[in-house]
Amino acid sequence: MLEMEIMDQEDFLALKLSIASNQDRERKMKRTRTTEEISNYSCSAHGIPEEGKIIALLRTREAMLKMDHNERSNGGGEGLHLIHSLLIAAASVNENDKTSALEHLSQLYHSVSLRGDSVQRVAAYFTDALLAHLLTRKSPFYDAIMKGPSPEMEFSAFTSLYKVSPFYQFAHFTANQAIIGAFDREGSRALHVLDFDICHGFQWPSLMQSLSENATPTKKISLKITAFGGSVEEIQETESRLLSFAKGFPNLVFEFHGLVRGSKNVKMENRKNETVAINLVFHLTSIKTLSKISEILSFVYSLKPSIVVLVEQEGTSSSNKFLPRFMEFLHQFAAIFDSLDDCLPLESDERLSIERDHLGKEIRSVINYDRDNDENCPLFEKTETRSGRMERRGFVGVEQSCRAVMQAKLLLKIRSHCCPIKFDGVNGGFRVFERENGKAISLGWQDRILITASSWCSGV
Repeated sequence: MLEMEIMDQEDFLALKLSIASNQDRERKMKRTRTTEEISNYSCSAHGIPEEGKIIALLRTREAMLKMDHNERSNGGGEGLHLIHSLLIAAASVNENDKTSALEHLSQLYHSVSLRGDSVQRVAAYFTDALLAHLLTRKSPFYDAIMKGPSPEMEFSAFTSLYKVSPFYQFAHFTANQAIIGAFDREGSRALHVLDFDICHGFQWPSLMQSLSENATPTKKISLKITAFGGSVEEIQETESRLLSFAKGFPNLVFEFHGLVRGSKNVKMENRKNETVAINLVFHLTSIKTLSKISEILSFVYSLKPSIVVLVEQEGTSSSNKFLPRFMEFLHQFAAIFDSLDDCLPLESDERLSIERDHLGKEIRSVINYDRDNDENCPLFEKTETRSGRMERRGFVGVEQSCRAVMQAKLLLKIRSHCCPIKFDGVNGGFRVFERENGKAISLGWQDRILITASSWCSGV
């Protein structure tokens, strides 16, 4: 089979946690609480001009959140005006010019919409992020802006994005194909994956499926995953989900060992004739400090793995200054929001959930990092920068297989709905780019690179 089989919707949905049925009621309660908080602070802010302006701004924001997309539309040229207004507001926030910033943010809240076109939508979330950045953590209103969705709502949003967009599936399938390639080359019957960020574990069912195709009752294949997660609860839920899925492959012996991120007692006891794979999918960006990244890469190199898979969001700005990074994040997320119009209709509640409960949370997070230390900014870097860092640590790039490229193109053919697929030229929606002399493969939206996958060996 030339490409790794892409899971059917029913198989994918079988991985989902049971989502609480009262999400709509939860959202309404959250909005009611926010409105009440604003009203309460309104009483205490009487006679204080700055707080009065903030309260008025929050009321404008509440009106925007309640507005239907049909009530607000963007005509030609309005998109560029919104981006320009965002940049002016960002400059005011950066200079801590509260009077100017509040004025521009108020104008933005009158123009943005969670159900408008892609520019209006992404601008709405960046406006929120700027307001939170202006308020700082000391403000009583900061938490109201930054408050994220419930775990159930966030999981549902992530699941929806995984289903409808090639973004995460491209990352996971490309990484898995590299792991399968290394496993096949060594001819072993045991695979040990060290996953530095298990998240919800959605990457691994397709790997199980591929491994099981070469397993028999007399020649079983062993798959062990040692994984880091954000919390004990997240690890337990992921373990339960993967163990349940693995039961469908009786010729596969599956083990799972979960560790809370930051644990010091990591033991990689490799078995004889075991292929070791390191999974760094969307992990290094979350580390944020170059010294910590170097520490992790040194540890990975010491394990002498057969393959290291690296997938990260692409960036062009290496500056830690607020404005250049704000522009970088804005361009990146604008492309992602634009791509969602190819996946879901404008009026889709599923799209709203993806943007509000997943992407919106990410936007607020990347804009409001630890401002006491600029080195803690998320790192959206060029592929060339990451490749150079890997090479300096002693890693050697592995050429992407024809199977991986064909699989990526097949995925785009299946997942793209409205825009024509093109692999060359300037038009089209999602695109595949082969880079670094065949040692990297990227997913792009039009001419914007979104994520890049590469594979490495220890060179020993």
